[in-house]
Amino acid sequence: MPSPTGTVTPSLSTFLASLGSNSLETSIEHLVSLLRHRQIRGSRSCAIATAHLLCRVLRNLQVTDVTKLIERVQQVGQKLAAAQPKELAVGNIIRRVLGLIRDESEEDRDGEASGYGDMEIGSRNATSTTRGAVQSEPTQKRPFLAPNISVNAPAITSLFNTHPSKGTSPLLTPGSQTFRAESPVPAPLPSTSNTTQDFRAEVVEGVQEIIEELNQADDQIAGYALDHIHGSEMILTYTPTMTVQRFILKAAAKRKFTVVHTESFSKHHRPRNLAGTRNIGPDDDEGSSEGFLKALTIAGVTVIMVPFSAVFALMSRISKVILDGHIVLADGSLVALSGAKAITQAASMHRTPVIVLSGVYKLSPVYPSDVGVLVDFGDPSSIVGYDQGNFPEKIDVMNPLFDHVPADLVDLYITNL
Repeated sequence: MPSPTGTVTPSLSTFLASLGSNSLETSIEHLVSLLRHRQIRGSRSCAIATAHLLCRVLRNLQVTDVTKLIERVQQVGQKLAAAQPKELAVGNIIRRVLGLIRDESEEDRDGEASGYGDMEIGSRNATSTTRGAVQSEPTQKRPFLAPNISVNAPAITSLFNTHPSKGTSPLLTPGSQTFRAESPVPAPLPSTSNTTQDFRAEVVEGVQEIIEELNQADDQIAGYALDHIHGSEMILTYTPTMTVQRFILKAAAKRKFTVVHTESFSKHHRPRNLAGTRNIGPDDDEGSSEGFLKALTIAGVTVIMVPFSAVFALMSRISKVILDGHIVLADGSLVALSGAKAITQAASMHRTPVIVLSGVYKLSPVYPSDVGVLVDFGDPSSIVGYDQGNFPEKIDVMNPLFDHVPADLVDLYITNL
């Protein structure tokens, strides 16, 4: 009798493991389903999943036109963004990959244009030198001359456009997905399959560098810890995250200070985090308080756990507040876990500096014209159970997972670059 096998919970790890075995379309639909059902959530996890999928798309796409490459990335990006529009980190990675493709295409076109110009100049110099030799020896037979490259010759087909405009070279317009005609420039030589493969290889290598940056972002942010955390300070943290944990542990290696940790009701935590004492895993932007506090205690940090209701009373003794942001918006405001706004307001009343740790992948060009669109809501039954008589039927229970923190409540952002 076969032994029963346990079910595997869909997560970032399972998606990355299946990415190499499944077909491309299956992988796209898989990630769309995971985002829609919030089985992958958090800025870091969503950014890593998006980058890995786009890397797979670029490897499998066999095209010679950069416009088709951009269109394909846009199609995949639109599906992912529509699956979970409130995870703005997905859109940030898509924009970076599109910008990388445009930059590589411009550099490749400029390099070919400069090589064509060098060949033209060399041909002219060779022609003039040969003519001088013929004039100095009139008795000798005129040698055969290679045909010179004319300046007014028609433009050769561009590497990235099979139908260029006459006398122009198509260039990408920043911020748009169309081409525009610029002043006439020397056209590159006809493209070959090796050139196309080199171009796609450079783009894939750039996406892999983005993935490496995502994996190293927390360690790079932690490198600035000693510049902001000093001895004998009292640091207030809210909710356990890997970014804050590494930031504090880096400073704890050389400094002695106290951490005051608080959190509100664990409505934004996964159910498995409420009972376990594990550390924050690689798939999580947030983890259990027990694992977070245990890691700090082992490092020699004095940790004090206080209820959320006591934050305002203790704020006068706090040296600085360190928070982890979910996303940073264009006006400098912040989307963070629910309760962060109350903490920053208390810090503002006591003139306590607020430091927000945020990787570059969390910096979004979106402007918060409608704050309600950015705030996500969770299951209200985690606050008020439906088994509590007629009470839930008489009120509307709201369970916001995030807060919008205005820019004037944040004193400093620390990024990985």
